[in-house]
Amino acid sequence: MNLFLQALNWVLDPAHYSGPNGIPVRLVEHVAFTGLTLVMAAVIAIPVGFVIGHTGRGRGAAVALSGALRAIPTLGLLTLVALVVGVGLEAPYVALTILAIPPILAGSYSGFEAIDRRTIDAARAIGMSEGQIVRKVELPLGLPLLLGGLRSAVLQVVATATLAAYVADFGLGRFLFSGLKTNDYAQMLGGSILVILLALVLDGIFAAAQRFVVPRGVSAGRFEDTRARSTRLAR
Repeated sequence: MNLFLQALNWVLDPAHYSGPNGIPVRLVEHVAFTGLTLVMAAVIAIPVGFVIGHTGRGRGAAVALSGALRAIPTLGLLTLVALVVGVGLEAPYVALTILAIPPILAGSYSGFEAIDRRTIDAARAIGMSEGQIVRKVELPLGLPLLLGGLRSAVLQVVATATLAAYVADFGLGRFLFSGLKTNDYAQMLGGSILVILLALVLDGIFAAAQRFVVPRGVSAGRFEDTRARSTRLAR
């Protein structure tokens, strides 16, 4: 408990909120790093996931690839990439982009797969092209699960982005590694608290976004179905 109070005092100390190594600067670096990593992973994973979900082809390969990427140890991958490209931000960007791809890929293709096939058949029956089906039917209905994949990727990247300070003086991870070198455990725990708070805030934002993007007709249909079932059971 004493160490926890010391960590809170470290976080709340005004002296740690100024200068190039202050908490605000490191926080902005961490958020920017996370955002850019997610953009790079999404550019790769979302189109592939949409093709798999729409056509139904390549799902087995996608599942196997996602499982293999999830099994890669983050620190080992970061070290390996750093040996190839050198010390700096390039290695964390490459390593964490690879680790962010599986949840985004899974969310993108599972969002399309979860749609009732009768809905897709009805869209084709009224003359929609494949592109129109993707844009007007599959994408709106699959968006909540896609955001769920992005939400998982955000939490993973925010947590593991602390390792960026292992090969580059960057982000909130700097407080952990700096505290480790100087045996300043209050600083280490304080840095961990900041990472946890950031993860909770971003998770809340994506959770709200998931609820917001559910089509109104789908939400109303679920409510009516639930009410109808409960009425029938009551009889």
